[in-house]
Order: sequence, then structure tokens, then C-alpha cells
Amino acid sequence: MKREQQRVALILSTVAFAIAFAVWGMIAPLSKVFQTNLHLSDHEVWLLIAMPVLLGSTLRLPLGMLADRFGGRHVFGILLIMLALPSVMLTVSTTYAEMLFWALILGTAGASFAVGIAFTSDWFEPERQGMALGVYGAGNIGQSIALFAVPLLTTLLGSWRLTFRLFGLVSLVYGVVFLLFARNAPVTKAPKSFAQMLRVLATQPLSWLLSLFYFVTFGGFVALSIGLPKLLQGMFNISQQDAGLRVAGFVVIATFMRPIGGYLSDRFGGERMLLIVFAMSAIFALGLTTTSIVPFSIGALGIALFIGMGNGCVFKLVPQYFAADTAVVTGLVGAMGGLGGFFPPLVLGAVKGWTGSYAAGFILLALFCVACLILTYRVLVVPKSTPRSVAASP
Repeated sequence: MKREQQRVALILSTVAFAIAFAVWGMIAPLSKVFQTNLHLSDHEVWLLIAMPVLLGSTLRLPLGMLADRFGGRHVFGILLIMLALPSVMLTVSTTYAEMLFWALILGTAGASFAVGIAFTSDWFEPERQGMALGVYGAGNIGQSIALFAVPLLTTLLGSWRLTFRLFGLVSLVYGVVFLLFARNAPVTKAPKSFAQMLRVLATQPLSWLLSLFYFVTFGGFVALSIGLPKLLQGMFNISQQDAGLRVAGFVVIATFMRPIGGYLSDRFGGERMLLIVFAMSAIFALGLTTTSIVPFSIGALGIALFIGMGNGCVFKLVPQYFAADTAVVTGLVGAMGGLGGFFPPLVLGAVKGWTGSYAAGFILLALFCVACLILTYRVLVVPKSTPRSVAASP
């Protein structure tokens, strides 16, 4: 009976996360449309693309804490219902300032990640959490759905506004479904005060190290998934639909590798798997420095493979090291991961303006991966100590 309840909870939360992520990713596939219609510069359109990431990142910590305090069912359901508002308001916005504001509010969809992690992890035993959270995290397939479906539906419906409203309606309806059918895990732990939740962030430096790792892996995933449509169209002069399909492939690979990363971490240890993740990601990041579509594509797909795996590895380690504080540490790690998706598009836009090329931005990504490789080895792999003693001494 418990296994059946676990499956139901995992399915409900994964679908909820996929819908939220699809809503979160609606703007990027139409960046060229907005740039043309609003007469935006490259810098302005990159800011519009990145704006949803900002609020979604910063809200992950407080919403993770709310989920830990009151249960993920209500927080997730209400969040999905509320996403209908910015989805509709974007369609009636007529100025760049209005678009920026509602794109920011749309970013609340990204905060769903921390809520679902808290909801899902409570249902599973520690030895099964890596795989379960990897499956839940595969809900970021919603990003791929948006990349493929938004241009397609815009063509079929004849209006991007109808497409955005349809996405908002789906989110609203599923929010009601989630409230009706989801159940919080029957845990007996006493609720903590918000001050008690935040204390772990001040006393356990390892929480910040895991945040750095997720800043690179998930941040890289978000940044590339929202930025590649513009990069591909601008660098290689391919169509909006072709770019959407290519980036959808990137997202599918990264999404597919997330539960595999969780499974391999259950089997071999998340710390050792991260060594492979960061080493290979650094190598493939260099492929993005080229202006030829073949090595660029190989680099992008290779990064998708390994940062997708890395996302699953990091979230195997969060409940492993912070079993009593999973929600709040998830909020911090998730927030940093989201911020990792916000800054790279802005950096790429600035680098392109300064140098005329994106290459320096991708070299910076490779250097970040090398730094994380060294930290993983020095802090997590070398010491032969318990999780708590490791957490106290990065």
C-alpha cells in the first residue's frame, strides 16, 4: 500500500513540476518575436528572457520553508493556480516595462522545484531518494515542452497570446487537481520555526558548497535551455522552429540523465559521480566556443548529458547530508541553481557586446566546472568522515 502511495505522490508531483516548468519557459521560444514587435536591443531581449529566472530563484528558499512547515500539497496547488495570472497578463501587455514585470511574476513557476522536492522526499526512504528525486526532477521536461509546443501552438492557433493563455489554463486546472488528489506524506516530525530552519544555513557550510555545485549544473541547464534558441538563430541563421526542436533535444537529454544521475549516485556515491560530471562538462563547454554548428552541437549535447546527470547527483546529496533539513537546504540549493540560470544570459549578452563573440562566456563556464571538480575532490571525496563532520569543515 505504501509503495502505491509513493508512486501516486511521485507522479502527481512530477507532472505538477513539468507544468510549472513549461509555464516558466514560455518566453524564450518567442524571443525573436518580442524583439521584433517591441523593437528591443540584444541586451533588452536577453534581460526579458532571463527575468522569469530571477523571482523563481529567490522564492525557492521561502517556498521550500513553507512546504516544510505546512506541507507541499497546499503550497504546490496554490502556486499552480496563481500562475494563470501572469500567463494572461503577459498577453495584454503592450510595453517593454509591462512585459518585464509580468515575466518577473511568471518566474514564481520556477520556485515550484523546492516545493516538490520537499513534498516528494518525505514520501521515500533515504536509500530510494536519489532515484525518486531524479524522477521528480525529470519534470524539467516541461522546458522542452515549452520550446517545442509554444512555437507550434502559436502557428496553429495563429496567436502567441492564445498559446500563453492555454498554458495558464492548464496550470490552473492541474493546481485544482493537485489540491484534490495529492496527499502529504504521513511524517511525524515536529514542525520547525523559520528561525530553526535558517540556522542550518548559518552553521553548515556544506549547504553553500552544494549550492555552488547546483549553481553550475542546474544554472547551466536553465541558461542554455532559455538562451540556445537565440544563440542558434543568431549564430547559425536557422529558423525559430528548427532552433526550438534542437533545444528541445538538449532539454530531453538533460532531463533523461537526471534520474540516471540519481540512480548512479545511489549506487556509487554522489560525490564520485560529481567528479565525472564536472570533468566532462568542462571539456564539452569548450565545444561551444566554436562558430561551426557541428562542434557546437556536440558541445551542447555533451553538456546536456553531464549537467543533467549532475542535477540528479546534487539532489542525492542534499537529503543524504541534511536529512532533517531537506526542505530549507533544497530551497537554498534550488535558489542558487536558479540564479545560475539568471546571470549567464546577461553575461553572454555583455560578452557578445564587448568582444563580438560568445566564446569567452563559455570558457568561463569551463573554468567554473574545473573549480567545482577540485572542490568536490578536496571536500567530499578525500575526507573519510561522517556527513556531519564533513558539513562542518569544507
